[in-house]
Amino acid sequence: MNQSPDLSAERIESLKAGILSALSLTFSYGITTLGNSWVLAQFEGLAALQSTNITNLLVKVAIAFFSGFLFGITYRYIIRDDQNSHLKEGAVLAFGLVRGLAPVEVETNLAESFWVLGVLGVESIVYFTLARFTLDWALHHHWVKPFKSG
Repeated sequence: MNQSPDLSAERIESLKAGILSALSLTFSYGITTLGNSWVLAQFEGLAALQSTNITNLLVKVAIAFFSGFLFGITYRYIIRDDQNSHLKEGAVLAFGLVRGLAPVEVETNLAESFWVLGVLGVESIVYFTLARFTLDWALHHHWVKPFKSG
């Protein structure tokens, strides 16, 4: 199966964008997870929210990495070589809200944990914002090439 050089080059650029975004999001997730564990440890009632199971933590980190990877690939295709800030902000908000609101489906008592879900939503938007700025920086410095439309 012969692939055109343009298609192979686009796939490589998407892979670079995905990996860069995944590393950025995973790093920011790790920092906030560590920070949250210190903060939550100070509050007796919130200590139960901490994840002490290493397998659970590794799964969460893997999900963060995969979410960042998908964001990077998608972001590159969404913004293309356009400078429309609404596209960039919309991509961040869409990914952030989907990731941040996912726990709502499994939470049985939203009234008691509403503020926790709000914090998770804001954290998710911050993660994807940092990934966006990382990708914008890489695109600006030509480490990742934008997707050329047409």
